[in-house]
Amino acid sequence: MSLYIELRQRGFIDKITSEELVEKINQGQLTFYVGFDPTAESLHVGQLAIFNLMRFLQQGGHQPIGLMGGATGMIGDPGGKSQERNLLNQANLTQNIQGIKRQIGRFLDFKSGNKAVIVNNYDWLSSWNYIDFLRDVGKHFSVNSMIARDSVKSRLDRDGAGISYTEFSYMLLQAFDFYHLNEQYHCELQIGGSDQWGNIVSGIDLTRRINGNQLYGFTMPLITKSDGTKFGKSESGTVWLSEKRTSPYEFYQFFLRQADEDVVRFLKVFTQLPLSEIKELEISLKTEPHLRLAQIKLAEEVTRVVHGEENLRKVKKASRVLFGDKIEDLDDSSITEIFKDVPSTEKQADALGSWSLIDALIETKACQSKGQARKLIESGGVYVNNLPQKEIGLVLGRNHLASPSYLILRTGKKNYRLVHLLGTVDDKP
Repeated sequence: MSLYIELRQRGFIDKITSEELVEKINQGQLTFYVGFDPTAESLHVGQLAIFNLMRFLQQGGHQPIGLMGGATGMIGDPGGKSQERNLLNQANLTQNIQGIKRQIGRFLDFKSGNKAVIVNNYDWLSSWNYIDFLRDVGKHFSVNSMIARDSVKSRLDRDGAGISYTEFSYMLLQAFDFYHLNEQYHCELQIGGSDQWGNIVSGIDLTRRINGNQLYGFTMPLITKSDGTKFGKSESGTVWLSEKRTSPYEFYQFFLRQADEDVVRFLKVFTQLPLSEIKELEISLKTEPHLRLAQIKLAEEVTRVVHGEENLRKVKKASRVLFGDKIEDLDDSSITEIFKDVPSTEKQADALGSWSLIDALIETKACQSKGQARKLIESGGVYVNNLPQKEIGLVLGRNHLASPSYLILRTGKKNYRLVHLLGTVDDKP
């Protein structure tokens, strides 16, 4: 199967600027670029698709350039936006760019062969004199055609929205980026989301007018769920690639919760799994849907790439905890993530060594009376950190902690109680 056919079958390609591009993609050796808007120090999960596409192209012999919008990020792209964005200062942009660079580094090869390159358009756009830019670049643009671009037209047609001259000028800067990268890096291809079509075409046209070179572009479709909503949101908000903003556990759970109607498409655009293996997982959705093999594979693959093998091991272990696995070797943050929806009780840590299991069941309201607690313990229906406890006179001690500050009580199959120990945990057994 040719690379272009595979990319199309995976759902990476929306529109292409020229049929000539098909053969060039299959031949390899193109230098291509993708622009990243550094409005935050982390990208969200929707960007995984473009990272994965860049990886496929690099593996197919093409050289990727990641363009950081250090200059254009100060202005803002009107595409896909309903209103003017807040303008960022240089310090914030620099910090954001460093965060995004680290995330791209998990997907691309920066060391050998057609190694990836990271550039910042502030390095060349910041030195332009305004008058020179208007004379040398602005003269090639028709205001009529700029207004006709979908990204601009949608803002002009929306009552009370409008667009500032600042954002209106954005396409000139992005077009010049493409020209500059062609001159300095022999870059021939730009890739972007479907809302970037107008900007890509502008760059191709500008380059043809200035140096006569033929450039290419293609866009990716917007990643949406089967119900039409935008991908990348959870109940708690945006799902980020940075573990500071979205923990590896919540990241893993987000993909694990994807609907049967969506998971096959997501496996194609977010992972490197062969299409044949994805087909087998698609079959499993029909023959054994209760196993959720496709969702598990999706969550494992993306968590491994974004957060590493060790974090994947931890979150898989944490995920099994809710299904009765022994709770051990977890830190406080993992415990709070796993049991964030579980009733919680605070207790002074110095109670360890004298706090009976029966009293703990009463105080956490897992049981209504001491008589009920005794019967439940005797019948094997009480668990500490998912281990059954049948000793009526058991006293909870330091050895019963699930993490430095927590222990977990459970009655029955899923009736959990989280106990948060306050203060210093001493050496009592």
